[in-house]
This record gives sequence, structure tokens and C-alpha cells, in this order.
Amino acid sequence: MSIQGIFPIDKWNFKSESILTDLPAADFEQLMVHKSEHVLKKGEILFREGAYPSGIYYIVEGKVKKYKTDKTGREQIIYVANTGELLGYHAILSQYRYPDSAATLEESRIAFIPKEDFLLTLQQSSILNNRLLKTLSHEFSVLANSITLLAQKPVRERLALQLIVLREKYKVNFEEGEAVEINISRDDLASLVGTARENVVRVLTEFKEEGMLKTKGRKIFISDVKKLIVLANAG
Repeated sequence: MSIQGIFPIDKWNFKSESILTDLPAADFEQLMVHKSEHVLKKGEILFREGAYPSGIYYIVEGKVKKYKTDKTGREQIIYVANTGELLGYHAILSQYRYPDSAATLEESRIAFIPKEDFLLTLQQSSILNNRLLKTLSHEFSVLANSITLLAQKPVRERLALQLIVLREKYKVNFEEGEAVEINISRDDLASLVGTARENVVRVLTEFKEEGMLKTKGRKIFISDVKKLIVLANAG
């Protein structure tokens, strides 16, 4: 089922896939003129926190996690990026190092766009400029909501909300009445929710018993998103 009208997905989901949608052909061609595409296996690094950027990344197909790592090596996933989204442009716009790291969550096809082409297109395209500004503003709002979520909500509500957001990202060729399949490790899910792996496993078991989802290995099948929405309490 569609969650439009019953869940405010825009409060919790970045929109960088809209940056290149229907961009004028001349602008798009200029941006992509020297791009290179690579197929990356699950877990391969696109960029690391603290490195200097040499370009931006476009997800042609697949999913990528953006995350920060603390001094003990523990990851906190900030966001899961989907097909069509851009990554790495924050560091170029700020003229500084990457503020976070990015790695593939599954085998993905990634296009690398050199920094020079990105900046030249940005300089000449008012449409790209306006879209980036709008996207950055929206991302700030999403991050503010996420900080509040981690600080104030219990694990059950945080997990329910993240499962709803992930459901939208994994909803490919969806047909009404089918359960949406989310393929993510329990470690990555725990990192996204901001809790320990054992807490995620325990709460997923509770959700199964309550009829919200089913699991098979690492795969999670969302069978009753309405119940998750009520539990998430994220209106």
C-alpha cells in the first residue's frame, strides 16, 4: 500500500534524487561528460570521512550508506541513499573534507563525476543551483528530525520509523498486497537505529509476534505498514 497521506515520509527522507530529474539536456551532458561508472560489491567504500573530495557520486543502481565512525570504530549510519541520488557534494560546496563516509549496502553501479565538471555545471546552471540549495535546506530539516528521534524516542519507535523509511527505498516493482522486502544486515539496521544489535533482534521478534513483519535470514518483509506507522508515532 502507499503511505502517502498517512505518514510524513518527507520529514525523514532526503531528496537528492530530484536534483538531476529532468535537468536540461545541455546541463546534464556537461555534468556527465567525463563521468566513469564502476560496479562495486557490497561493503566497498566510496569515500572516507576526513578525505578531500575529488568529485561527486551518482548512484546509477543500488544503495549506499552514509555513516560516521567514533573513536572505538562503531558506526552510526546517518542515511541510506538509493538509486538516482547524489553523494559527496557537501564537501565540495563547503570546500572542505568529507564530513562522513559512504559504502555500498549491496552490489551497486556508481558513476563518479569529477569535481571540475560539477563546479562548472553548477556555475552555469541556475536550475542545478536552485535544486541544490533546496535539497540542502531539506536535508538540514531531516537531520534535525533525526537528532530529535535518537534523543527522545524509545528503540521500538525508532526501529518502526526506520523500517517505514527503508520500505519506501526497497519498494521496487511493488504490487498492491505484496510484502515489501528489505535486505539489510542486523548490524547495519542497529547502526541506523542507534542501538545495539541485540536490541534490534529482540524488537524485530516482537514485531513479528505482533504481525507487522516476517523475516527470512537477513531479509525483512513488511506485511503491515499501518501498524508500524501507528507505533512510530512520527506525525
